[in-house]
Amino acid sequence: MTLSLIRSRRLASLGLALGALGAGLSFVTPSSAAPASAPAPAASAASAPAGEHPVLDRIKARGYVVLAHREASVPFSYVLPDGHAVGYALDLCHKIVDEIGKELKLPNLGVKLLLVKPSERLAVIADGRADFECGSTTNNAERRKLVAFTVHHYITGARFAVRVDSPIGSIEQFEGHKLVSTTGTTPLTAVENANRERLLRIDVLKAPDHDRAIEMVEKGEADGFAMDDVLLYGLIASRPDPSKFKVVGKFLTIEPLAISMSRSDPELKRIADNEMKRLIHSGEAQVLYDRWFMKPIPPKNTALNLPMSYLLKDFWKYPSDMVPF
Repeated sequence: MTLSLIRSRRLASLGLALGALGAGLSFVTPSSAAPASAPAPAASAASAPAGEHPVLDRIKARGYVVLAHREASVPFSYVLPDGHAVGYALDLCHKIVDEIGKELKLPNLGVKLLLVKPSERLAVIADGRADFECGSTTNNAERRKLVAFTVHHYITGARFAVRVDSPIGSIEQFEGHKLVSTTGTTPLTAVENANRERLLRIDVLKAPDHDRAIEMVEKGEADGFAMDDVLLYGLIASRPDPSKFKVVGKFLTIEPLAISMSRSDPELKRIADNEMKRLIHSGEAQVLYDRWFMKPIPPKNTALNLPMSYLLKDFWKYPSDMVPF
């Protein structure tokens, strides 16, 4: 049996598993498959003709890589009170930068960080202001028109954060209530679609960022916050009193999260994909996962205690940028 056939069957099986999570999930169409086998040797970017690799040429000329990061996507990419940006996705991006330095023969390749909001995270990649977006961005068909994605580093789904005394436990129970989500995110689109298609009469609110959205729930300005459940747990853990909140509901969406980059530079994507596969096969990605999801993280040194899901484990057996939906 070929590796391609094994991968196809595994993805089909995974698609069935996702479907079993319940009706009402929002799906995206399949992306182009990256090779699931070990990375094949390729010509070094340092020796490639100028102009064939626009992003790599830009990086080489200026001597640093620009990493876009988020303010409050805990634990993927967020800013500490002292202004330092940290997170799981940022750690992965730094590993990719190290590999780019080796490929370009630039041992002192630098890094500059660029804080972005959810609504602009793809634009900064598309227009060249950043080289990688290191956060919690879903790989879907619409976004692949603008950017490329590397191997998925997390799989999550949209659920709801509500106050602990709330009787709401599903999207249907938000009928006649206020439900907030963050501008420029797939959970917001899913909520708007469900509200329209199911005639739920939900008052859908938009927040500029995750911190503002969870604050709206805390202050009673909204009855719930729809977002990837892992982000909800991270945001709740970072609040002054996490016991005020709970996460409820079935998955409204399934979200394969990945680092994004320019579509214009296949060599850049090759380097990023190969490094992600190396990290996964070597076990280094698992170590980084445990650091951010199983152990205490800053600033409050609270552990999220979120073991790796079977979905991500299955994806990482044959790591690629492919999604079965």
